[in-house]
Amino acid sequence: MKFKNFCSVFCCLLVLGGFAAEVFGGDIFRLGIIGTTTSHVPAFVKILNDPNVPEPCNGFKVVAAYPGGMPDNAGSWSRVRQYADELEKQGITLHNTIESMLPNVDGVLLESVDGRPHLEQAKPVINAGKPLFIDKPMAASLVDVLTIFRLAEEKKVPVFSASSLRFASGFQKVRKGESSVGKVIGCDVWSPCSLNDKHPDLFWYGIHGVEILFTLMGTGCESVTRTKTDGTELVTGIWKGGRIGTFRGIRTGKTGYGAVVFGDKGIADAGSYEGYKPLVEEIARFFKTGQSPIEPQETIEIIAFMEAAEQSKIKGVSVSMDQVLREAENKKVITVQLNIWANTTLTLNNQPVKTEELAKTLDNFVAGKPDHCVKVILSSEKDTPIETVQSVCNNLGKATLADYIYNY
Repeated sequence: MKFKNFCSVFCCLLVLGGFAAEVFGGDIFRLGIIGTTTSHVPAFVKILNDPNVPEPCNGFKVVAAYPGGMPDNAGSWSRVRQYADELEKQGITLHNTIESMLPNVDGVLLESVDGRPHLEQAKPVINAGKPLFIDKPMAASLVDVLTIFRLAEEKKVPVFSASSLRFASGFQKVRKGESSVGKVIGCDVWSPCSLNDKHPDLFWYGIHGVEILFTLMGTGCESVTRTKTDGTELVTGIWKGGRIGTFRGIRTGKTGYGAVVFGDKGIADAGSYEGYKPLVEEIARFFKTGQSPIEPQETIEIIAFMEAAEQSKIKGVSVSMDQVLREAENKKVITVQLNIWANTTLTLNNQPVKTEELAKTLDNFVAGKPDHCVKVILSSEKDTPIETVQSVCNNLGKATLADYIYNY
C-alpha cells in the first residue's frame, strides 16, 4: 500500500531534519492547548506545570489555550467552560482563535475530546511549523488521519497521537518481548466502550482498547469482523500469518482495561491502566526530540481497524483492511463554510440559506457522488444564542460538522 512508503519517508524526515534542536532551544518550552473539553486537560497541566516535576517532563509550561467545543456534542460542549475557567485561574491565557495562540507557544497539545474537528484544528498548527500531539482519537475518520500525516510530511512537522493505555508498563513489556509469554501469537483485549452518535462507534471510547490491541499485536491486520449487542462489542482482527486478536468493548456489567496474551512460551495477563503519567512522559520526550514514539503506519492501521469495524457492523461481513485504506485514499472531501450571524441569519459559502433547507442543500453537494463527503466549518458571532447554534447543527443532515469557531 502507498501509505507504507509514505510512513517510511515521514519518519526519515523527522529524524534527519534536526527539528528537535530548533524547537527546544529555550529554557522553557511553552505549550498551548486546543480544546478544553476533556479531563485530560487539567490532568496534563498538573503534571507539566509542576516546577518540581522530574525528567522527562521538566522544562515545559502550558501557557495558552483555545477552548473550542462542539455544540452538537454534549460530551464536548458541557465541559468546555469548566476546564477553560480552571486554566484561566492558573494564569493560562485563553485565546479566541488557534491562530492568535500560536505565536505564543512552541508546541501544541490538541485535546478536543470530539475527533471531528481535529483535522481543521491541526491545519494552522502544522502550517505554523509547531510540533503537535493529538489526543485520542487522532481524528474521526481515516480520511482525516491520512490528510493530517500528509500535511505534516509536507511541512516536515512532528506529529503523533496515542491513548494513555499504550504506554502502561505491562503492555510495553509484552510489546518489547520482555514478558514470559514470548512471541505474541494472539490476544484478547477489553476496555469500556461508551458510544457517541457523532462518531463512528469505536472512535469515541473504544479506541483505548483498540490501541492496547495494536500495542500487543503490532501492525499487519488484514481483515476485521464485528459483532454488536446493546451492551457489548466484539471485534476480531486477523493478522498476517493467521494471528488473531480480539477487542471486547464493555457497556454493561463490570468494566476495566486489560488483556490476555497468547504466546509461544505461555499465556498471561498483559497489564492494566496506570494513569496519564506514562503518556505525558512520552509527550515530553516527543517535544524534546522531535521524534514520534509510534510509526505513522501503526496509527493509520488503528484508525483503519475502527473504520473497518464500522463497515462490518453495517454490512454484516468481514471487511478487508486494504479495501478500507483504498477507499480512504480515494475519498474526496468537500468543505463548506456555514456562518450564523447574531441576528440568526445563515450564510453557506457566503450565500443566504434557511435552517430548514440546510440538509437538502448540503446533500446536493454530494448527490450521485458515493466517493464524496461534505464537511461543515461552522462559525457564529459572540451574541448568537447557543440554542440557535445547536438548532442549526440538528439540520446538517448527513454532512459532518468538522469544526465550530465561536468568539468567546
